[in-house]
Amino acid sequence: MSNDNTYDVTTWPHGDPHDDIGEVFNSIIADVKARQAASDVNDGGKPGAVIYIPPGDYRLRTQVLIDISFLRVHGSGHGFTSSSIRFNVPEEEWPGLHELWPGGSRILVDIPVDHARDESEGAAFLVARTGSPRISSVEFSNFCIDGLHFTAEGPANNPENSYANGKTGIYIADANDSFRVTGMGFVYLEHALTIYNADALSIHDNFVAECGSCIELRGWGQASKISDNLIGAGPEGRSIYAENHGGLLITANNVFPRGSSSVHLHGVTRSSVTNNRLHSFYPGMVVLAAGSSENLVASNHFLRDHEPWTPFLGVDNGVDDLAGLLAIDGSDNSVIGNHFSEVVDSRSIQPADASPVIIRILRGNDNHVATNHVVAKDVATASSDSAFEAQVDALLTTGSSQALAVTTVMVDAASTRNTILDSGRDDQVVLNRAVNAFRATPSLGSAALAADEAARKVVRT
Repeated sequence: MSNDNTYDVTTWPHGDPHDDIGEVFNSIIADVKARQAASDVNDGGKPGAVIYIPPGDYRLRTQVLIDISFLRVHGSGHGFTSSSIRFNVPEEEWPGLHELWPGGSRILVDIPVDHARDESEGAAFLVARTGSPRISSVEFSNFCIDGLHFTAEGPANNPENSYANGKTGIYIADANDSFRVTGMGFVYLEHALTIYNADALSIHDNFVAECGSCIELRGWGQASKISDNLIGAGPEGRSIYAENHGGLLITANNVFPRGSSSVHLHGVTRSSVTNNRLHSFYPGMVVLAAGSSENLVASNHFLRDHEPWTPFLGVDNGVDDLAGLLAIDGSDNSVIGNHFSEVVDSRSIQPADASPVIIRILRGNDNHVATNHVVAKDVATASSDSAFEAQVDALLTTGSSQALAVTTVMVDAASTRNTILDSGRDDQVVLNRAVNAFRATPSLGSAALAADEAARKVVRT
């Protein structure tokens, strides 16, 4: 039995989806609105629709406007592959590559972009509807949105490394409820996901990488989650950014390096950043800013090391090593049970001869920092023309390094009544002990150290 509310872009009679899938989408949405005009028919009336994108390449020249609830857009494969690696392979080697472009159910964003226009105009999918009730239950699943090329000035004079082209994958402009983005691939977009005023949003199990900024929750929001994603932004963008949110859950994400920050929360309260693997080439990995308070940052793995890939050597985010891998401007936050690995060449530290800071509390009161483990190593840097091999080698190398002096926790004078427990030795924590509570991580005494070194010599011989 056929279903009038299920559509396939390749069988819809109006428009050519391979030449302009945007025109086809807008025609299908117009048909849904025309057939579902009544708001109440037999206790229903507007069930919405499903639009299917079969595997294939579909150019998008016209922006898709979604202004109906209960719409699911889905494909048959997120299709992500690294465009950045390909664009940094010499062109004469391209004929030997197995594939040149992302695949799956792939949208090729080919909207002309004028950087002076409103930011929403460069979006492949614009979700916009005001009034009551809020637009609800729009879902994007299992297809790829590809921005094709970056176009600004980039490192080594290669625009493909600039992370800028004025294009956005999905732009949600108005208050929304119960949206889902699952199993998607986003690549070579200046902004992958820009979402305003979200309630009960789920961004789950997506591949969002090689985009200027990846996930941006703007305006305000509540009770949303960002979980189980693979994410990587550019050096001037943010991997995960949220502002004025409450009850936000950020968990089990694998955040790749090169983004200006891994997680940046601005005015976010009563939210959780837990069980993530966070990797960065720069300080300022996780930022709780603008009075972000009553948040839990727990059981995350932080790794800060150096860029090993030749095309991006010398690129940074403009943040020095005193800023902290985790920086806090807010009150009543808990930072518990995190692992920090600072694996850098001491000759690269900025400012020179400084001790890098791991956790820095800038402002606010009554923060609780407990049982965090810091591993700090001074290593000789190396680079390679192979992105994959260079990164894997860097991740797997743990020997041939010396201890690196760091400040595990620094509490600025503007912050008081904090509790710092077992997160650094006595000589590794900087704070005013008259206005903050402190218990040092136990350290070996001189006699124990001597015995330990003697034991090591016996093992070596």
